[in-house]
Amino acid sequence: MTPGRRRLLFIGAILLLTALGWGLTTVLKPAIHRTIVITTGADNGIYRGFADRYAPILKRDGITLDIRSSAGSIENYERLKNPDSEYEVGFIQSGTTSPKETDRLQTIAAVSYEPIWVFYRGDATIDRLAQLRGKRIAIGVPGSGLLNVAQVLLAYSGITRDNTAMMQMDAVTAYQGLEGGKLDAAFFIGRPDAPMQRTLLNSDLKLMGFVQADALVQKFPSLAKIVFSRASTSIVDDLPQADVTLLAATALLVSKDTLHPALVYLLLDAARTVHGAEDYFTPHGAFPNLNTDEFPVSDESTRYFKSGRPFLQRYLPFWLASFVERRLLILVPFIALMLGLLQALPRMAEARIKKRLEVWYREIKSLEDEIWKNRRPTLDQIAQWRDEIEDIDAHATQIRIPQRYFQDVYALKQAISVVRDRISRIAGNVKR
Repeated sequence: MTPGRRRLLFIGAILLLTALGWGLTTVLKPAIHRTIVITTGADNGIYRGFADRYAPILKRDGITLDIRSSAGSIENYERLKNPDSEYEVGFIQSGTTSPKETDRLQTIAAVSYEPIWVFYRGDATIDRLAQLRGKRIAIGVPGSGLLNVAQVLLAYSGITRDNTAMMQMDAVTAYQGLEGGKLDAAFFIGRPDAPMQRTLLNSDLKLMGFVQADALVQKFPSLAKIVFSRASTSIVDDLPQADVTLLAATALLVSKDTLHPALVYLLLDAARTVHGAEDYFTPHGAFPNLNTDEFPVSDESTRYFKSGRPFLQRYLPFWLASFVERRLLILVPFIALMLGLLQALPRMAEARIKKRLEVWYREIKSLEDEIWKNRRPTLDQIAQWRDEIEDIDAHATQIRIPQRYFQDVYALKQAISVVRDRISRIAGNVKR
């Protein structure tokens, strides 16, 4: 084997080993981490309840949901938008933040309505927020979405801290304040079947209906108008005794845009299981959905609601589907590269051999052209031609190439023989 051919094979081997090492490294490294850190809300709140129901569903696929409490929606947003934080997923209430493109957050799905309840005490009927002017009102705790929404809604009705006592406190303290006469009204948020809501709905406190709901939704599009139907609390006691119009925010399941796509699909399955049933305000299948524009919707969510989970995840266990998608499918370009390289190496070797032969063909052609141009050569010129053709022949004889190229070598020798015969004939004519 010639030095050039050995060098070519050596380079090819290095490329193959490099590509193989890259492929093995990719295949052997962990495909997906198995823990999702989620930021929720208060320990007994609605978001914590959602996460507690997600956890066993995800556990079936080997995913642990690490649930972390928070003050609420605003704190969840602050945690998620920090690229260095450990939080990957969380619940954010619509209308409580001002997202930016640089946040790099995405909506996985809108998962539930969050009714906003205003309970009050006293004999007068209150159905407009403006009627709370001058009263003592509890509006939520710092970091919660409720606090932000309550302040915005009250501001639309001309209520500010200058003319009304607005107090920041949690739901339990607010309920106690109402019962003890220390508060006149309080904002709450949560499903009707949540413990606090059941307590409030079965108390002697009055529930405010939002008669201006349509106008408020126009000003605050992140909210929706919903109806708490008559007798929803108790059919036996006919509570409430009339339909009550409420406002509702929407709970959004939001993640960093770096969350692995396979985990997004698992979260969507969990959300569909937890939120897909009929409830007080929506028919079966109304949630989860993508009816939100607060954050960009993830590509996986768009595909999920259009055609369901990817093919492999539908028919294979999660661990196997993720292995195939992450580890084996990544080998497709690697295999293609290897096949291309294996096909290219012989062609490269053949091109190199052909090029070596072409050098001597050009030498022969150049010598032949010179012979044709010189009609009356001298003996010295003829002697020089003979030396050149013999030199070409000697080099051609020394070429070491694979057996399948022997015919090319003998074609070269035949061309040498043709030129050598021509030189002999010219030499014979000169002597005569």
